[in-house]
Amino acid sequence: MAAKGNWTKSLFIGLWTVLNFTRKLFFNVIFIVIFVGIIMAIANQDGEQLTVKSDSALYLTLNGQLVIEKESVDPFEQFLQESLGSEPDNPEVLVRDVVDVLENAAQDRRIKALVLDLQGLTGGGLDKLRVVAQAIEAFKESEKPVYAIGDYYSQDQYYLAAQADKVYLNPMGGLLLEGYGRYGMYFKDMLDKLKVTTHIFRVGTYKSAVEPVMRNDMSAEAKEAEKQWLDGYWKQYKEDVAAARGIDVTNFDETANELLSKFEAAGGDFAQYALDNNWVDALKTREEVRQELIELVGEGDNQQGINLTAFNTYLKVINPPMPKINNDMDKVAIVVAKGTILDGNQKAGTIGGDSTARLLRQARLDDNIKAVVLQIDSPGGSAFASEVIRQEILQLRQAGKPVISSMSTYAASGGYWIAASTDKIFASPSTITGSIGVFGMFMTYENSLDYLGIHSDGVGSTDIAGLSPARALSPAFGQILQRNVENTYGNFLSLVANARDMTVEEVDTVAQGRVWIGEDALELGLVDELGELDDAVATAAELAELENYDTVYVQRSLSAQELFWKEFFGQAMTFVGKWQFANSNSALINEFKRVMGEFNTLNELNDPKGTYILCLPCDVR
Repeated sequence: MAAKGNWTKSLFIGLWTVLNFTRKLFFNVIFIVIFVGIIMAIANQDGEQLTVKSDSALYLTLNGQLVIEKESVDPFEQFLQESLGSEPDNPEVLVRDVVDVLENAAQDRRIKALVLDLQGLTGGGLDKLRVVAQAIEAFKESEKPVYAIGDYYSQDQYYLAAQADKVYLNPMGGLLLEGYGRYGMYFKDMLDKLKVTTHIFRVGTYKSAVEPVMRNDMSAEAKEAEKQWLDGYWKQYKEDVAAARGIDVTNFDETANELLSKFEAAGGDFAQYALDNNWVDALKTREEVRQELIELVGEGDNQQGINLTAFNTYLKVINPPMPKINNDMDKVAIVVAKGTILDGNQKAGTIGGDSTARLLRQARLDDNIKAVVLQIDSPGGSAFASEVIRQEILQLRQAGKPVISSMSTYAASGGYWIAASTDKIFASPSTITGSIGVFGMFMTYENSLDYLGIHSDGVGSTDIAGLSPARALSPAFGQILQRNVENTYGNFLSLVANARDMTVEEVDTVAQGRVWIGEDALELGLVDELGELDDAVATAAELAELENYDTVYVQRSLSAQELFWKEFFGQAMTFVGKWQFANSNSALINEFKRVMGEFNTLNELNDPKGTYILCLPCDVR
């Protein structure tokens, strides 16, 4: 009788579970349908149709960082952000999207002009700015005018604005070209006050990645090395801007006294100072700019009252959300390696040892892919993950498929490790590379815990047992870790020497953790040629003896479920209405985020042996 009761109870519990799940699923689907319906209803009232307006100006607004690969974002989260008019913490713009839009617009008879509104651009590296600038120059060959308009211009924004036929600045605005610097945060005193013990193992006179936790200031060696490449970086900026504006390269104020003298002559007016320095062509109010553009392309029914086609609208028109049809043509594949190199599988925007190696393996096993370009934008990271990726590069080459490296803003430390064994290395003149050095680091908290009255004690079967952040590190084990770092550095020197046809001693001379920019790296033999992605693709095709070929990006394949939700929310976002929410512009909060970001960069590293080839000082501001 008891058995029968248990059977009946299990049956009803099972039925209830199924009914409850069905009920939740049904109401969740109904909620999503209603929610999307409301959003689409709003869009029907206020939304903008996805059309390119006749005789309009392409309105190029770039909001966020220029990148070669966007960080992975959950489709539903992105949908909510766009539907509510909010922005992600770190918005991103794909460089190739900007180039595609400009190339298409140059040939599009509906587009009569280009307007650069760069107020939302937050940077992205001189190499990416240069690629977009070259696309603007190519657009100008269509004889369509280019205008840059702005209330203020940051240094990166002005680099692109300088390419315009007319650069306008608000009379109450300003422009200051301050050069490049590297001023990081140093945490030694903070860690001392928290009684944290930092264990550091490194090789390389100039390997300064760990200085923030072992010093309160920058070492003399780090200052020497960084001053050299920062000066080279600034020189390239000045030469490019001077050429675009048709002014002398000496027309840059690099001392406070020079700036003060010109600023006083301008009556203490930043806008007038910019005009006097020939940075801009005219000072015009927003209304004056609006009227000039209306005279050019006519009135429109948007907020600006000008006949404009927005950048995002144009991008969606030329890249509709439809799957690409594969063909049997020979292909040059591009694999993007962007971000810090971490162990394991990582989402787009970060390099995973396993996930990036899988993309390279995918290219190796695809018979239609005849060559690969590895586009690198990375300061490095895990030594183990870097080697996993390099081993897959060697497998590609053994399969008879040429592999070319194309260095973007950064290809330093681990970024250089994965580039070294490719057939050929292209770098931008401003690429930050080298930083051939190794360090290991972790922290123990025995003194912090002791201060709080917490103690660790016990026994183990060996001297090694019981390694823990709660216990002090034995000197002998510290020596073991140092030897491991030295061994990894030796391996780094050897693989570079073998790949670059140099002796270990020659590599060591330019290594020691020192950072170089692309033009110096070329002279030192660390790269083969200066060029951009297109140059690397052409060389890959040449080495593979291809005349007719397609270029494809090898990316992680989405599961059926991921693809469904991506397309579902992507369609909804096309018609979405927007509300505006205020964002915090607090300088203190932003500085706090930067401090935590620098500290967390070290905290997220996950090499199995705690050995890193990472260039933290490669960040430019």
